[in-house]
Amino acid sequence: MTAQRAFLDACVLYPPVVRGCLLHAAAAGLIDPLWSPRVLEEWARAALRERGPAGADAARAEGAAMNARWPGALHRPDPDALQQLDLPDADDVHVLAAAMAGGADLLITFNLRDFPARKLRDLGVTPIGPDALLWELAGRAPDAISTAITRALAPLASTDPPMRILKRADLPRLAKLVKTGELAP
Repeated sequence: MTAQRAFLDACVLYPPVVRGCLLHAAAAGLIDPLWSPRVLEEWARAALRERGPAGADAARAEGAAMNARWPGALHRPDPDALQQLDLPDADDVHVLAAAMAGGADLLITFNLRDFPARKLRDLGVTPIGPDALLWELAGRAPDAISTAITRALAPLASTDPPMRILKRADLPRLAKLVKTGELAP
């Protein structure tokens, strides 16, 4: 199975559970992750708003570690594409342009309304939510996704069951697979 090139929007990098599941899936070779400097900075700004300067510093440090782990992941949008692309939210054009610059097959985001599927398909990119992607990957590689979930949840200091944590992270399909025993984190 060839890993699809998957551009990660800032909104899927900020939540630690979602980021962890996606990056551990990437480490298992299930996706080839991509991002841009601006996406990493948006993640750091979200961490600053929620957790203060220490949160922003941690996000930037993790972004640097991700760049080191996946040296081909960082892509800057083509300036011409920035001028030519049109999306419902003009602030998201940089995401699509960077995804295209990286040759992404997928654009992983929670903001699917801002990335019309038909328009993106015409450009060779498929928008998909992280839950749908991880659910699809679980169907192809359940052991790898079980391991990804386990590793993503390991750093959390939570006594909640994995199913509940995944559901709160807006990964309900993945949570259901755990609940039914199809995945065993």
